[in-house]
Amino acid sequence: MFILLDLLPLLVIPLVIYNLVIFGPVIGPVADAQAWLAQPMFSVHMFSGDLWHVSAGDAILGTAVFLLFIEIVKSTRTDSVSLINHALGTLLFIVFLFEFLTMRNFSNSVFGLLTALQLVDVVAGYTVTAVAAKRDIGSSGGLLGTH
Repeated sequence: MFILLDLLPLLVIPLVIYNLVIFGPVIGPVADAQAWLAQPMFSVHMFSGDLWHVSAGDAILGTAVFLLFIEIVKSTRTDSVSLINHALGTLLFIVFLFEFLTMRNFSNSVFGLLTALQLVDVVAGYTVTAVAAKRDIGSSGGLLGTH
C-alpha cells in the first residue's frame, strides 16, 4: 500500500476528482464548470468579521497545494521508486495539459492552476532529486551543485 503512495504522483487525486465531477459519476454531468467551481461549499467567520466563502475550486486548489508539498518532500529520495514517480508525474502533466488545452470545461483558472502545480511538481521533483543525488555521492559544483 505504501509503495503505491510513493510511486503515484499525488496530484492525480485532484485530477480524478475534477474529472469525476465534470464527467458525471459524482454529482451528474456538470454543464457549467465555472459555476460549479465558483459555488461556495462552506463559509468561515473570520476574526475580522468578514465571511470567507470557500468554493469548490478553492478546496481543490488548497488540496493540490498540500499534495504538492508532500510530492516535493518525496522527491528528496534518490531511489528507483522516486525516479518512477517522476516519470509518472511527467505523464500526469501531459494529461493535465491535454485536458486543459482540448477539453470542454477544463479551460478555466482552477484547472490551469492545477496544471501549473503539476508542472512545478515535475520540475521541482527532478531538480531536488538531482541535488539530493549529488549530495549523496559527495559531489558539488556544476549547475545543480550545493556549493
